This record gives sequence, C-alpha cells and structure tokens, in this order.
Amino acid sequence: MVHVGERALSLSDFSDILFKEKEVVLNKSALEKVEVNFNFLKSFSSNKLIYGINTGFGPMAQYKVSESNLLQLQYNLIRSHSSGSGNLMSPIMVKAVMIARLNSIMQAYSGVHPDTVQLLATLINKNVTPCIFEHGGVGASGDLVQLAHLGLVLIGEGEVIYEGEIRPTSEVFNQLGIKPLTIHIREGLAILNGTSAMTGIGMANIIQAQKLLEWSVLLSAMINEVVEAFDDHYSLELNAVKRHQGQNKIAAQLRDILKDSKMIRSRSEHLYNPENLNQEVFEDKVQEYYSLRCVTQVLGPIYDTICQAEKVVVDELNSVNDNPVIDHENHNIFHGGNFHGDYVSLEMDKLKVAITKLSMLSERQLNYLLNEKLNQKFPPFVNHGILGFNFGMQGMQFTATSTVAENQTMSFPMYVHSIPNNNDNQDIVSMGCNAALMTKKVLENSFEVLSIQMMTVLQAIDYLECVPRLSTETLNVYNQIRKIFPKFIEDKPKYKDLDRIKKYFEQSDPVISFKMGNIPASMIS
Repeated sequence: MVHVGERALSLSDFSDILFKEKEVVLNKSALEKVEVNFNFLKSFSSNKLIYGINTGFGPMAQYKVSESNLLQLQYNLIRSHSSGSGNLMSPIMVKAVMIARLNSIMQAYSGVHPDTVQLLATLINKNVTPCIFEHGGVGASGDLVQLAHLGLVLIGEGEVIYEGEIRPTSEVFNQLGIKPLTIHIREGLAILNGTSAMTGIGMANIIQAQKLLEWSVLLSAMINEVVEAFDDHYSLELNAVKRHQGQNKIAAQLRDILKDSKMIRSRSEHLYNPENLNQEVFEDKVQEYYSLRCVTQVLGPIYDTICQAEKVVVDELNSVNDNPVIDHENHNIFHGGNFHGDYVSLEMDKLKVAITKLSMLSERQLNYLLNEKLNQKFPPFVNHGILGFNFGMQGMQFTATSTVAENQTMSFPMYVHSIPNNNDNQDIVSMGCNAALMTKKVLENSFEVLSIQMMTVLQAIDYLECVPRLSTETLNVYNQIRKIFPKFIEDKPKYKDLDRIKKYFEQSDPVISFKMGNIPASMIS
C-alpha cells in the first residue's frame, strides 16, 4: 500500500502505484483536512464574488452566475471542455494522470468534497481508466481538456478502459458498484484546473528514462568489451578530474559492470610496452572512436538531466496547482496562476533532448559494430551466414537510423512554442502536456533503437565465441536476452524479436547491479 496525503510522494512511491499496482490508501488526517477545506469554502464563498464559484471561466469570468445555476456551472465546465482528439492515452499514462491529480487535491487547498478524492482512489485501485485524448491541452490554466475527460468519467459520463475494453462509464460503474461524483460547489474547476496530466506523464517518463539510461550504460559496457577496448577512459583517475556528478557516476557504473571482464585491456600492459615503439604502424588502435571512448562524457549530462527532471517534477507532483487556492488555515482565497505548467514543460523538453542524444550514441555504437571497415573485427552487419547471400543485421539498421532521425526532429522544444488563445486571456502558455507526450514518444523510440543495438551486440558476442570471457554482469544480460532472442544465421523476419526485447527493456526491473533510485538535490552538479 502507498499512503497518499500528509507526506510527499516520491518517484518510487509513484512507480509502485503505477507499475506494481500497489493500493492507494488515503491518509485519514489528510482526508479530514480536505473536508475542513471544503466546509471553509462553502461558508466563506457566501455573499462573495469568487472566480469559478459564481462567475464564468477564463475571459467569461466577467459574467456573474445566478445562485440557482452554481452547481450546473461546474457540470457545464466539464462537459464543454471534454473536447480532446487524436489518439487515446494508454491506460498506464491515464493512471499516472489520476495519481498526480489525486495527490494534488489531497494537499487540501482545492475546496472539493471528500467524495472526489475517494472516488479517484477507487478508480486507481480498480484500474478503471478514463478515455483521455492526447490532443487538447495547452498547459496553462492547467491541462484543461485532458482533465475534463477525467472529470467526465468522475460524474459518470463518457467512456473508460476497463480490462482492456472501451466501455461506457455508467456500465462499468454499475458493474463495480461505484457511485458517480455529485458536484457540491467547485469540483468541476478543481478537477480541470491543474498540471496533473503533464505531471503524471512526466513522472512516468522519468521512470522510463532511468531504465533507458541503465540499458545504455550496460550496452556501452558490452560494446567496449566485445571490441576489447582499453579501460582508462572510464577510470576513476581520468573522470575524477572532471567535476561533474553524472560523468563520475557513469564511470563508476562502467567500472562496476566490467570489473571482472576478461576482455577489457589495460593500456599499461598493451601499449606502454617499449617494444611497440619499434612499429611504424601500430596494430592496436591507440584510442577508440568517440562513441566508445566518450561514454562518460556523453551519458553523464543525460544522468544529470534526469536527476534534475526528477527533482522538479516530483516537486510539482506534491504541489497545489489549481486556481484559486482555497486556504482554510489563513481564512482566505488566493487567485493566481499555479496551474501554469512551465516547470514541467521545460524539464520535459530538456529530458527529450537528452534522450535523443542517448539514442544518437546508441546508433553510432551500432554503426561501429555493423561496419567492418570501422571495427575490423566482424563481418559486414555482423553476418553469421554467407556474405552476399545472407544479410545479418543489415535490415535492422535502417529502422534504427530512421527512428533516431525522428527523435532529432521531435527535439524542437515545446516550451518556447506558446500560442495565445482563450480570447487572449491565456496569452502565454506552457504547452506542457504536448512536451510530456513528445518526450514519451522519444523514449519509446529510443527503446527501439537500444533493442536493435542489443540484438547486434549479442550476435557479435557469438561471432567471437567469447561468452566465457564476459563479465558477470554482461554474461547475466546475455543469458537473459538470449532466452527471448536466440542466435541466428539464416535470414528471417526480426520485427517480433525487436518487439519482445523492447518490451523486456521497458517492463523489466533492472538486471544490472546498480540502480539510480531517487537522487538527492545535493548530488546534482
């Protein structure tokens, strides 16, 4: 179980609910505060002009709403803004959105009836996920359209995905004995007016980015191993003179993975021998290509970027991000713009750029293995068959190259792509949900590229017949992946192999000994 309320949720807590399906339990004390906050708003709002209580919304706030229409106003907001389009978000991403919205409202500054958070927790625990579309949010005034579709389900309307099927909400609620939410005072605005769509997707992105980085470090270690690279480029001494936390963390991980490898070479033993000076042309390559030698310098900034994204988005997860803020402790209501998603939008753009660079490193390492003129170790495309008759990994390279190219194009930032709308009331917006969704796509693409790289590395290992010389860590990975992707010689379709490895990368717990976990802010350079 994961308790929500009265404590900050960590990335680990979020992951436990999202991927391990741990039950959400609402903290009793926090739930009592939600009720106190609701009762305060109910009494305080009497005979006062308060945005979203007895006024219209956005630029329509200049229009007073009659007392007889106050509850219908909230229903109108939910229904009118349920206007999304495009692809449906996956159930796992919608669940992430729901967790984020629940945690924000449980801060007890939203003025909602406790029924709201109890219903959200029930849907999360029963894996009932609203149909929410990708297109619609501009990320200021919150993720209005995406969260409107959440609100639509809470009031018993729209559709949900339950047990893999799209079904009418009312039908599923009846089956499970769930009572729809009744509007009490401002539940419509409180559900819609926040950054929870971009935040939930952003949290899921960070979890996947950590996995992706782990696999990238592991694959970088494996390629250095199979080409019998020298060990000094990831040595403590070389990297310690660069003061970046990420670079030194990546170097330490490489040393840990390769500590008992029988393939990595010592420069002192192989190149510092005086006999080498008698050669006009050195047989050994004095320095590896950058994609092998500069792994710590390339992946280090990506590590730091993920750390920073985690800090910022976890802060947003545990923040109050709707408007107005109902402050029962100070007996006041404060109007402002906590719904603005710039913090998440900027971090998602930075993360997207970093992961694109990670995929570029993977593609270059892949190209090195496939090009016999570069590696001078393997046949073209690591072909185990007859050259010219069989093709090895040739076809797979096209997929990797085109996918990385898509990542590069998608790396243009959304953060600087504000377009005024809403009668210019929203004259500068974050586009945070777009940024989070594009980052999600870049992550998915990168898992594909790394899967193709893994297939190639395993073929290279078997070509060299060097399994007994692998490190303990890389041997473990070799054995695990070979269970779902056997060695091949004859040509056959590879798309199902690719899909299996990609899903393994995305869904499995890390198989290597190091884990990133939650990184304290003090560790970020």
